[in-house]
Amino acid sequence: MVGQGVLRECLLAPDVRRVLSIGRTVTGQQHPKLAEIVRKDLYDYSDIEGELTGYDACFFCLGTSAAGKTEDEYRRVTYDLTMAAATTLARLNPQMTFIYVSGSGTDSSEQGRVMWARVKGATENALLRLPFKAAYMFRPAGIQPMHGETSRTTLYRVAYAITRPLLPLLLRLFPNYVTTTEILGGAMLDVARNGAAEPIFEPSAFRIPK
Repeated sequence: MVGQGVLRECLLAPDVRRVLSIGRTVTGQQHPKLAEIVRKDLYDYSDIEGELTGYDACFFCLGTSAAGKTEDEYRRVTYDLTMAAATTLARLNPQMTFIYVSGSGTDSSEQGRVMWARVKGATENALLRLPFKAAYMFRPAGIQPMHGETSRTTLYRVAYAITRPLLPLLLRLFPNYVTTTEILGGAMLDVARNGAAEPIFEPSAFRIPK
């Protein structure tokens, strides 16, 4: 869902010349500056390295819910999959800015009791050690889908459907905790353009001018 939001912002931005989407399914978007690579294996990019060079930024929006997963299962998707892409991109594009969509409550100490927070924290810390030009961690909490974006997680889709009438009110009442896919995507793109003083963005920092 976040990926759909930032993709929309990139396609609308006149200063973004080219966008490459990599995932297991097509985006469903048609645009002259959008190229897509659909592949089942997101742990190995050795066969497409020639297509991954020359980019200024990566918005890494893949993820999964921890519900029903063991720590090893969750780490396999959250840490291993992320690092497979990031280490490849850091080697091919050392001047790249890498932006990772994490989550509010992430545990940077990696020592807390909450499994998903520990794994997210380990992923963030590992990304910050890679030799990118810069890396930034975005930690959203509540997100209001805009412009037709939908989550691929069934539980989240049900929750958004139930709470959709309340989300605009929540956005006004709790702007530091609830954001939209448009605001979040615009903030990520702004940081890719201009950088930031701190590497970690909590929800209260998402309202960055585009």
